[in-house]
Amino acid sequence: MVETRAFNNVDTEFQERIARFLKVLGDPNRIKIVKLLADGELCQCEIIPVIGQSQPTVSRHLSLLEENGILVSRREGVKMLYRISAPGVLKIVELAASLT
Repeated sequence: MVETRAFNNVDTEFQERIARFLKVLGDPNRIKIVKLLADGELCQCEIIPVIGQSQPTVSRHLSLLEENGILVSRREGVKMLYRISAPGVLKIVELAASLT
């Protein structure tokens, strides 16, 4: 059983951050991006063909994932490289997959 008293004591801002985090992960294409990055860092140009959407759409997905702390990026010349910010992100996705 989940300890609800501890969660009830969490401030509303923290609960809203959790909700935003889960909402961002609620898109199938964003989950696909996270799973794709499970093996390591990739350039946006490598992600686009796998996702099968336009560059602006994939760029928006990547931005949302980064803004919410799920991914981090770095520039290498003209390329933007993305990776998962922490191992826990992938664990959350895998846990969700195991529940379905």
